Amino acid sequence: MTLSGNQKRKMKSAARLYAVQALFQMEITGQMVEQVRAEFLDFRFGAEVDESTNMIEGDIELFNKTIDDAVNYQAPLDQMTDRALVAKWPIGRIDPTLRALFRSAGAELTQSVTPPKVIISEYIAIAEAFFPSGKESSFVNAVLDHMAREVKPDAF
Repeated sequence: MTLSGNQKRKMKSAARLYAVQALFQMEITGQMVEQVRAEFLDFRFGAEVDESTNMIEGDIELFNKTIDDAVNYQAPLDQMTDRALVAKWPIGRIDPTLRALFRSAGAELTQSVTPPKVIISEYIAIAEAFFPSGKESSFVNAVLDHMAREVKPDAF
């Protein structure tokens, strides 16, 4: 089956959302990456929530690469995030959902060829999904913009 460009984009968006959720789960529960990966691939990608709702299939390759890179490069990603944050708010003090989001986005910014503006836009949408009435999306935009300009200044 051949997927349309829109279907591929939706699957990439879903993979990013699942990566943030997986990284959050790993931090909160202390589970290892392989255990969380298996859970997501077996029970979340395309899972039926109820008779009228299914979770979207995610891009498995993007999901795997993102969580692997976020775990393998966590220390430098956290340092990069710290440089983008206000000095009084190091990464250890921010919401764990945002921490997972910055690690996931940072992994993509540093380890993929996806244009930074696409990555920033995708993760702003994820922030809006997790924090629909807050100012977190503006915060995410500012931090990711700083990170992207540090890593790929030629893209701007």
